[in-house]
Amino acid sequence: MDKSAGEGIGVVGALVRAAFLVDAVYAESAREHGLTPQQGQLLCVLMGRSYVMGELGGLLRLAKSSLTGLVDRTERNGLVRRESCEDDARAVRVALTPQGRAVAGRFHAETCRRIDGLPAGLSDGEREVLAGLLGRVVLDNKVPPVFGE
Repeated sequence: MDKSAGEGIGVVGALVRAAFLVDAVYAESAREHGLTPQQGQLLCVLMGRSYVMGELGGLLRLAKSSLTGLVDRTERNGLVRRESCEDDARAVRVALTPQGRAVAGRFHAETCRRIDGLPAGLSDGEREVLAGLLGRVVLDNKVPPVFGE
């Protein structure tokens, strides 16, 4: 495909199609690691630190019932555990188990490798421009860091 082939897509089309592309890579990598894409997201978010359920719901943009189900399933697989919160006895904190940390590390590394390969046809300079522009979009929309950045 030549460079001009993508020029008629427009910003909306390009962003939506790029999101689908990244989602597909994410889903394939998750499947190969025995995870659902949502479990993969949960593990990656928890790599940096544990979170109280309310914080976690906000980061993952999940309703309370959906988050509870996700944590339940991931806990049954031995990848996360619930802990009491020192600051608030009513709150529950979610953390990775040692097995979850290992799976998260492998999943994260492989998924990053695959996503990094998506713009392989771009020069180093073009990759920097792309990263800068997408970074601005992300920061302007106050998207929290969630993938080991």
